[in-house]
Amino acid sequence: MSEQTPQLTMDRNLALEVVRVTEMAAIASARLMGFGKKDEADQAAVDAMRKAFDTLNIEGVVVIGEGERDEAPMLYIGEKVGKGTQSAAPVDIALDPLEGTNLCAYGRPGAISVVALANRGNLLNAPDTYMEKLCVGPRARGAIDLSKSATENLENIAKAMGRSVRELTVVILERERHLDLIKEVRVAGARVKLIEDGDVAACVATCFEESGVDVLMGTGGAPEGVISAAAVRCIDGDFQGRLRFRTKEEEARATRMGVKELHKIYKADELARGDVMFAATGVTTGDFLKGVRFFAHGCETHSVIMRSKTGTVRHITATHRFDKKPM
Repeated sequence: MSEQTPQLTMDRNLALEVVRVTEMAAIASARLMGFGKKDEADQAAVDAMRKAFDTLNIEGVVVIGEGERDEAPMLYIGEKVGKGTQSAAPVDIALDPLEGTNLCAYGRPGAISVVALANRGNLLNAPDTYMEKLCVGPRARGAIDLSKSATENLENIAKAMGRSVRELTVVILERERHLDLIKEVRVAGARVKLIEDGDVAACVATCFEESGVDVLMGTGGAPEGVISAAAVRCIDGDFQGRLRFRTKEEEARATRMGVKELHKIYKADELARGDVMFAATGVTTGDFLKGVRFFAHGCETHSVIMRSKTGTVRHITATHRFDKKPM
């Protein structure tokens, strides 16, 4: 019985606790929205998230950290968080205290605070390189194949969703490396929504029809790909990713981190295995989460918490009173 206790603790108690972690990070970074100081906003989110983790009864290890590529402040890979008591759940954690640092710094839409959790050893320890990604919601599950062209995938996605390609909206990071992809998607007939940053938020948005986006395509950060895979697994979306290395040094680092198949197309349940949990809180208003709204003595946050085991999706609107709970 004692061997099962950590698993039960994670399942039953952690879902509504972990959202407090993303709430605190979102509030801290939102205070600096529009100041043009992305590192300061990131540091505020990191500090708040680390402090919030200390209140959770977990034995957590960060396997996907944030900010490494930019040498920004971060919850570093290998860092241990949580109370770590005898009854604590041993979990791996993938996080980004502030996804979209520029979005927050310049008051643009789509910045979020995000955490994904899985039982120990179930999240791919993704290297800090790029990942080619393809993500859709539940209605197109099973219709994607990263080995095929963008045109073929759009045709298969449209068929699965009972639409024409012209009725699809594809989210793509606005980068020079995506010029040919953007051209192909447009020629295929789909609409294109270009985003400056934040492809985790964009992946999750594909799983909510009210967001107005159907597909994410293109290359972004590999660590964010693991977080996205955990999220879409909770709501029966579909995700495929393939590592795209820029240098031989990145390949060597991936090998040292335990990645055995450098050019494999990973499915969602290979990037985030077993029971997973995902929480996100909006920092600035985007396609599926509203941002933090401050008022005289507090603020309002909008979050989502999801679990793969039950498929439960909870949207949480919370009012925080600073006179009762100083931040």
